[in-house]
Amino acid sequence: MSEILQAIVSRRATKHFDPEYQISEAELTAILEAARHAPTAFNIQNYRFLVVRDREQRRRIRAAAWDQPQVEDCAALIVMCADIKAWEKDPARYWKDAPESVREGYVGMIRSYYEGREQVQRDEGIRSCGLAAYALMMAAAAHGLQTCPMDGFDFGQVGEIINLPADHEIVMFVALGREASSPRPRGGFLPLDAVVQYDCFS
Repeated sequence: MSEILQAIVSRRATKHFDPEYQISEAELTAILEAARHAPTAFNIQNYRFLVVRDREQRRRIRAAAWDQPQVEDCAALIVMCADIKAWEKDPARYWKDAPESVREGYVGMIRSYYEGREQVQRDEGIRSCGLAAYALMMAAAAHGLQTCPMDGFDFGQVGEIINLPADHEIVMFVALGREASSPRPRGGFLPLDAVVQYDCFS
């Protein structure tokens, strides 16, 4: 437990990655495998991890991301995307290992919950990607790597670069790799009672 807590409190957004460091396919796969265990409503797994390793593709994305160097210098750039219509794409597959009665029950619940509720579909995708992105960052930390969650980019331009499907939405980037320099000192935290309330807002 202490290692988990240490990873949470020590996590920082790395702005300067070692551009010479290359992550192995096996290690990257292990990180992604862990991250995909992040929870999703009805188990619809509506997060999508677009791994960008091609240097030319990274260069184009960097140009759309305010020229931030971590886009190119990290070992792997993960574009976190939400599949907004995952709920209607053969929903039985999300419960394929459950008994048939359970599977059919969930398929019915999925359809009744999402059908015709576009805002809910989008919101669920955003939530799922946020959870998966944090799981990705913690998994990278378990492998001794650093990460940078990012949203400083032109979403529409990046969508064109990556050929984003019409029913997907970009949520954020997670850059991961080995840091080249230590991050700056923390800016500071609000006191706990400024962010935690109990039962209702006062």
